[in-house]
Amino acid sequence: FFFSSQSMLYRRLILLFHCCHSTGAFLCRVSRLRSSLTARMASSFSSTTDAEGDIKGQITILGFGSLLSIKSARLTFPSLQNFRLGRIPNHRRVFSHPASIFFQRGIARMDTLEMSSLSAEYKEGHSFICSVFEVPNEGLTAIASDGEGTGEWIPSRAFLEREEEFEIAMVPYEEFGLSDDCAASGVPRRMETSVSSTASVSASNSTASDDTVKYGVLCRRSTDESYLAHWGEAHFQKQYLDYGVKTIWNWDEDSGLRPCQVYTRHCVLASEGIGGACQDSFLDDTYLVDRRTTLRDYLNQYPEIMTTEPPEELKERYGG
Repeated sequence: FFFSSQSMLYRRLILLFHCCHSTGAFLCRVSRLRSSLTARMASSFSSTTDAEGDIKGQITILGFGSLLSIKSARLTFPSLQNFRLGRIPNHRRVFSHPASIFFQRGIARMDTLEMSSLSAEYKEGHSFICSVFEVPNEGLTAIASDGEGTGEWIPSRAFLEREEEFEIAMVPYEEFGLSDDCAASGVPRRMETSVSSTASVSASNSTASDDTVKYGVLCRRSTDESYLAHWGEAHFQKQYLDYGVKTIWNWDEDSGLRPCQVYTRHCVLASEGIGGACQDSFLDDTYLVDRRTTLRDYLNQYPEIMTTEPPEELKERYGG
C-alpha cells in the first residue's frame, strides 16, 4: 500500500527465510525485524497517537523539486517549521513522468513532450540534496493496527490525494547542520562547496546534526498499476487519458519525455536561492528520463528555458 518501507521489509523477509534453518527461527527473526522497523519509523515523529490512531505532533517532509523553495513549500504546507537541508542516499532524482497538474494549468506541451515532473527512485550509489522541514500532522498520517497492540506508519488518504501519482515512502536521510542566523530565520544556510552525488558531505560545509539515522517522507516513483488500483479507471481517464496521456510511469529511457519548462525553471530558481552545493546537486544529480543526461547538460542545450517566464497568472506559484 504505497509504502516503501513495507516493500523493503518484504525483500528482507525473503532473504531471512532462506537464511534461517527452521520456521520457528524465521518467525522469531521476522518479529524482531518488524519491531525494529516500527521503532525506527516512530522515532522520526515528535508525536503521540489518539484513540483513532492518528499521529499527533509533527512529521518530517523531504522535498526535492518545487519544495526546495521555501515560498513554494509554504503554499502547500503553510505551517511548516525548521526549513533546512539534507541528503537522501541511494536515490536518484529524475524527470520521468508527466504530471496531470501541468495539463490542468496549461503548461504542458504534448507536441514536444515537455510535460515531465520530478520523482525520486531507489538507486544504490546515487544521492541528492533535498529540503527538510516539519509540518503539523493534520491528517497526513495514521497508524494501522495489526490487532496485536502494534502498528505501522501509513500515509492517510488526504496525503495520498495531495501526491496521488507517487509512492509515499518513509526513507532515511542525512541531516545538515544550520548556522545560528539561518536557524533563527528558518532559511537554509548557503553551502558554498560542491558535493558530488557519490561523495560524503565534508565537515567544512555541512555536518550531520547527530549520529542518529533519521527518516522523512519522500514522494517516490510508483506504477500505473498502483495508481489504477487505488484511484480507479475513471480518475485515470480524467487526469491523464483526457489529455492524451496513456501512461504515467511507463516512459522508456528512449521515449523522448522532457521536463516541463515552467516547472523546471521554477525548481532551478529555487535551488539557486539556496545556492552552493544544493544548486550544484540539483543541476548535476537530476537526470532526464534517459538516466544519462543531467539537468545541467540539458539546460546548456536549451538555455531558453531559464529566460522564458511563466504565464502571468502562474508567476507567483512558479517564480522560484
